[in-house]
Amino acid sequence: MARLALGYACSDFDPFDWDTRIDPYPAYAALRAAGPVIRLEKYGIFAVPRFAEIKAIFADHVNFSNAGGAGIANYFKEKPWRPPSIVLEADPPLHTRTRKVLARIMSPGAMRKLEDAFKAKAVELADELVERKSFDAIRDLAEVFPVTVFPDALGIDNEGRENFLTYGAMVFAGMGPENDYFRSLMAHAPKVLPWVTAKCQRDALAPGSFGAQVYEAADSGEITQEEAPLLVRSFLSAGLDTTISATGMALYSLARHPEQWAILAANPSLARAAFDETLRYDSAAPYVFRTTPHETEIAGVPIGKHEKVLLLIASANRDDTRWERADQFDVTRRVAGHIGFGTGIHGCVGQMVARLEGEAVLAALAARVASIEITGEPVYRDSSGLRALSSLPVRVVTK
Repeated sequence: MARLALGYACSDFDPFDWDTRIDPYPAYAALRAAGPVIRLEKYGIFAVPRFAEIKAIFADHVNFSNAGGAGIANYFKEKPWRPPSIVLEADPPLHTRTRKVLARIMSPGAMRKLEDAFKAKAVELADELVERKSFDAIRDLAEVFPVTVFPDALGIDNEGRENFLTYGAMVFAGMGPENDYFRSLMAHAPKVLPWVTAKCQRDALAPGSFGAQVYEAADSGEITQEEAPLLVRSFLSAGLDTTISATGMALYSLARHPEQWAILAANPSLARAAFDETLRYDSAAPYVFRTTPHETEIAGVPIGKHEKVLLLIASANRDDTRWERADQFDVTRRVAGHIGFGTGIHGCVGQMVARLEGEAVLAALAARVASIEITGEPVYRDSSGLRALSSLPVRVVTK
């Protein structure tokens, strides 16, 4: 699979290949064994598969920039198809200003205010689905719940919320090489992009909402008026698409491991731990890119200027030098330290929202359901940027 050249291993591994994305973990293990830095010959990029090096890169925004784009496209060399995120695809000092605003708005206190409403909606949805006994865990639950609760917090009305799913899918499908799935989504761009832009404007947002608070930050001079709608837009991936994918993968992991569901059903208070273990065991965001603004090195390997570096998060979260029984799914694991949300200054600012949503869904189901059975073939979404399902038919047995 890999051969040594110029002090690092070279490989024909393709992280975006369909078969690889369905089951990437054997390939990840081979990459970790091959070395700390791998040159992926097909794309002319470097990949980093091990936990220690990825964590170090996350902590080093000076040598590994976000401004070059979160995906394979190199914004230092080409124009992006949409305005870059002023949080995820920005470096200090811009990132410092925008991140500070988001962190304050989504503070622990703000999350506590949302908690009761999120849990109540999760219970309502779980009751409805459990009554049906058979349902699609993605289309009827993982997609429905975040699109129901998070836009309310953001201050957006109900009209056209299905466009959020399309927009989020567009963003993450654009992280890898262009494929038919991405092109099919982009066909909706003339409708979806203006809709998203309109929903991020001040007059579209409910008073007191997260979105309205962004504009208050602009009024006080923390950010500019031009940055405000872009920052509201940044909430969408923080609270919607990645959360949908992570919740879906959590349900899939638990359904594939009935003994783990039994543990959770016996103790629904483990819901947050189960959600975090899924983020480690089968990361919904399996990788992210950094770009070198100048020459640097990784584990002693020289890396040139404006090189794309692929951080294989899902591989790092299965690194057996960091985790005991790394390939085992265990909802009772002490999982602190996983990098499913990244870490450092660019660690996911919406991770508390994602955890709150994931915990609410899993706890509501665990309180009612003794077992979950997969009744049809799971269908993966052909997204190059997310590990996500588009369908998961299940049947539940109530307690």
